Amino acid sequence: MSGVSDMRVGDGTTAVRAGLPDPVKYEPTLPGPVFAAHFHLPGEPTGPYTYGRDTNPTWTHLERAIGELEAPGEPVETVAFASGMAAISAVLFSQLKAGDTVVMPTDGYQALPLAHERLRSYGIEVRTAPTGGDAQLAALAGARLLWIETPSNPGLDVCDVRRLAAAAHDAGALVAVDNTLATPLGQRPLELGADFSVASDTKGMTGHGDILLGHVTCRDARLAEEVRLWRKVVGAIPGPMEAWLAHRSLATLHLRIDRQCANALALAQALGERPEVTGLRYPGLPTDPSYPCASRQMRRYGGVVSFVLPDRGHAERFLAALRLVDDATSFGGVRSSAERRGRWGGDAVPEGFIRLSAGAEDPDDLVADVLRALDSAATA
Repeated sequence: MSGVSDMRVGDGTTAVRAGLPDPVKYEPTLPGPVFAAHFHLPGEPTGPYTYGRDTNPTWTHLERAIGELEAPGEPVETVAFASGMAAISAVLFSQLKAGDTVVMPTDGYQALPLAHERLRSYGIEVRTAPTGGDAQLAALAGARLLWIETPSNPGLDVCDVRRLAAAAHDAGALVAVDNTLATPLGQRPLELGADFSVASDTKGMTGHGDILLGHVTCRDARLAEEVRLWRKVVGAIPGPMEAWLAHRSLATLHLRIDRQCANALALAQALGERPEVTGLRYPGLPTDPSYPCASRQMRRYGGVVSFVLPDRGHAERFLAALRLVDDATSFGGVRSSAERRGRWGGDAVPEGFIRLSAGAEDPDDLVADVLRALDSAATA
C-alpha cells in the first residue's frame, strides 16, 4: 500500500495519505466508489469481495485510512458503519449477553439511554456513573464492559482513560471509548489502553455535515471480527458513496481540526470575560477543571465549547442573533453551529445551556459574531 502505516510521519501527512492504494498508471489516487451488490465469484468464495453486505473495496480503503489515524504504524482493524449509533450498538450487542454487566456514563451521548433500555430488556445489567472524577471506577466489579465517553457530550467532562482502562482490565472487563468529540488527532484511545475506539464519523472526522457514518477500531482481530459479524447480521453497512466521501474528507482532517480547536479556545477565552456566562467548559482552557487530565492524554482539545446563559429566553435570543453560527444539533463541522441542548429534553442541563461547535471561520469574525449576539441577547 502507498499509505503511511509503516512510516513515522506527522498527523497532516498521515491524514493526506492514509488508506491510499498503490499507485497504478492512469488510475486516480483515490479510486471512486464501487457500487456493487454482488461480485463475479466463480468457484469457492475465498476472495476478499463476495457480497455487498459483507465487503466493498471502498470500505476497505476508508477502514485502512481510519486505522492509520487511530494507531499509526500499528496493526489494527477498523469496521465502518452506517452511523455512529450503529458503531456503538455493534460493540454493545456483539460483546454483551444476558447476565452480563456494562458500566456506562450518566452524562454521555443523548441516545445512550435508548441503548440502556434495550440492554436491560435483554437481561443485561446497566450501571451508570458520571464521567468526571473517574466515577465509573466504583462500578466496575463484575462488569463485562466499560463504556467511556471523554470528553463527554455535551458537558465536556474528561476522565483518565489510562486509569480506568487499567482498572477495568484488572476487573476482567473490556473497555470501549467513544472518541467522537476528540477524533484520533485529539486522542488515541487504543494507545491509552482501550480495546475499542468508537466514533460517529458524522461529526469531526468527515466535518462537512453531509454524511452519516461511524467506525470501530480494535487491536484484537477477534474483537474486530465479532463487531464485523454484527454489522453483517444487522446490515448496518455504510453506502459506498458515503464511504468514499468520508475518505476524501480525511485529507483535510488536520487542517480542519487545528482551526476548529484554535477557534474553540478563542471563543472560550472570550466567553470567560462575559458576566452573563456561567458554567463555561472547554478542556483546553487552563482554568477548566478537566484541563489537568485532558492535558495528559489529549493532543488537541476539540472544537466544542459549552456554557450556560441565564435562562431559556436569553439563550434563544442569543442563538437567533448569531450570523456565522448555525442553529443545528450536530458538531464538528467546518461551519460553526450551536444549540440550546435543553430543547431535546434528554440531557441533564439547565434551560440556558449552550453547546457551541467552532467551525473553520476566521477566528476574529467568529468571536465578534458571538460577542455581538451576546450583546443583542442581553439588551432585548
